[in-house]
Amino acid sequence: QVQLVESGGGLVQAGGSLRLSCAASAGTLSSYSMGWFRQAPGKERRFVAAINYTGTRTYYSDSVKGRFTISRDNAKNTAYLQMNSLKPEDTAVYYCAADRSYTEVLTPYGLEYRGKGTLVTVSS
Repeated sequence: QVQLVESGGGLVQAGGSLRLSCAASAGTLSSYSMGWFRQAPGKERRFVAAINYTGTRTYYSDSVKGRFTISRDNAKNTAYLQMNSLKPEDTAVYYCAADRSYTEVLTPYGLEYRGKGTLVTVSS
């Protein structure tokens, strides 16, 4: 059983940066691909970024490509999302998720494990 806890959200001005962390409070993440997703108020949950279990393969949504970077440190049992050049439209609750299948973490639903989320608010 894996329990995921996100942290690092907050309020930032447009153009600023935040780094989100996703730590496993139980279980180990080294066998799982990891994904980040976000859900804005009144909107569906959307894919943001994914990384395979070794960290050698990543994928991003077009809306964040070039601004966000996903990474992981298996020794620390943690995944990260570095967010730069933030825009007001990036405002959302951000979730991390884990799944043994890399293709599964490219979709926002049906994942093995998901955290409760952390709120990111970008002011204009």
